[in-house]
Amino acid sequence: MTEPPLPAPDDQRRAELAANLARVRSRIDAACASAGRDPADVTMVAVTKTYPASDVALLAGLDVRDVAENRDQEAAPKAAEVAATGTRVRWHFVGQLQRNKARSVVRYADLVHSVDSVRLAGALADAARRHREHPLEVLVQVNLDGAAERGGALVGGDDPDRGVDAVAAAVAGSEALRLAGVMAVAPLGTDPEPAFARLAEVAARLRAEYPAAVAVSAGMSGDLEAAIAYGATHVRIGSALLGMRSTLR
Repeated sequence: MTEPPLPAPDDQRRAELAANLARVRSRIDAACASAGRDPADVTMVAVTKTYPASDVALLAGLDVRDVAENRDQEAAPKAAEVAATGTRVRWHFVGQLQRNKARSVVRYADLVHSVDSVRLAGALADAARRHREHPLEVLVQVNLDGAAERGGALVGGDDPDRGVDAVAAAVAGSEALRLAGVMAVAPLGTDPEPAFARLAEVAARLRAEYPAAVAVSAGMSGDLEAAIAYGATHVRIGSALLGMRSTLR
């Protein structure tokens, strides 16, 4: 008896991604039901760092249109490769960003989640004016525990470069940028709920001054439920969707 042909690698990967996607969407639906929210109000952003452009195309075929990267040196060529196939996705930049990468990032990113200083906002605004036809959407990254190495603008205080209020004002004051909301990463190894509760307070205060700044990017594979409970509109999902990354990459 002839053995059936083995599935092509792309078919295998598509099936794997589809199964993972179904599980993640089920978790989002359950979290929204628990929080009394509409799942349509939560955008799942697929974090594809270290994974190939072919995975982005497969995800797009599964109706995942929001894709994130955290390093420009990987994101820029991947975005170009995906675009060359005719696949259209919305690119999110979620990593810490150096000002000298602003000119590259504004060429492909639709939303930058990690703006945490007035100087970075200025660099993005200058680059967006030169290289974009439409304003670049921006989130203010909020530092929730005061750890300098984590990145993020600081809540309270009077730092003229890294205070949340100062960064938000710099973004909102630029015609080349659009203040869309806030982003944060919960501190590792701790209960994420207090961090997300604090972010919700910052987000509410920002919305009071800038009513269009409604986005809250919070939550990843391990804590999306807590993030949704505290109002996340965007959850950034990597390993639960694409699988565990190799430590050698």
